[in-house]
Amino acid sequence: MTALVPKEEVKTRIARRIAREFIAQKRRMVINLGVGTPTLVADYIPRGRICIQAENGMLGVGPKAVGDQMDRRLINAGREPVTETPGCCYFDSAISFGMIRGGHIDATVIGAFEVDEGGSIANWIIPNGRQLGVGGAMDLVTGARQVIVAMPHTSGDGAPRLVERCSLPVTGFHEADLVVTELAVFRFREGRMWLEELAPEIDLEGLRAITAARFEVSPDLVPMPV
Repeated sequence: MTALVPKEEVKTRIARRIAREFIAQKRRMVINLGVGTPTLVADYIPRGRICIQAENGMLGVGPKAVGDQMDRRLINAGREPVTETPGCCYFDSAISFGMIRGGHIDATVIGAFEVDEGGSIANWIIPNGRQLGVGGAMDLVTGARQVIVAMPHTSGDGAPRLVERCSLPVTGFHEADLVVTELAVFRFREGRMWLEELAPEIDLEGLRAITAARFEVSPDLVPMPV
């Protein structure tokens, strides 16, 4: 299958759209960004109302560090060099996970291998693949008040990542609130999956052809900003 969105644009498009989700809420928030595409969200969030927490023990994560800004001792949960924002502070893993498990994180952004039509998320292991452990994902999907999934719409071989039921080990059942891919935005409401935004590269029929999950179409469906 020919990619509808250039590979180099997929991650940044997803990250920009998720950043807009937080900006639109117009309130003070503490958010956690998972490894991979989610960490890019930090590059598109203006500082002030939104404070980014990293589970390795940092509150006040800024955009990725470049050039002379880089300090290998200052990293996010994905071991990428980052910058600090004013008021940034540090703490140990016990406090970090106490914040997460105690419900003090307003939102988390995580990647996933699969999300099913009931909002269950599989994001930590592919059987017989590399077994790195679940990390903080299970804590985040249950402890954060809003769970946003950032992932490509299909796998590398073109298989749908939005499925009827997860076939991989599940990180959290019925925990997803929003899924953002390069082609669409889906929101979960009352146990149902709703399409709210559609990218200009694809139409509704084409989207259904590469989406195994059943979904409703919002009466307020709008083009996905790219």
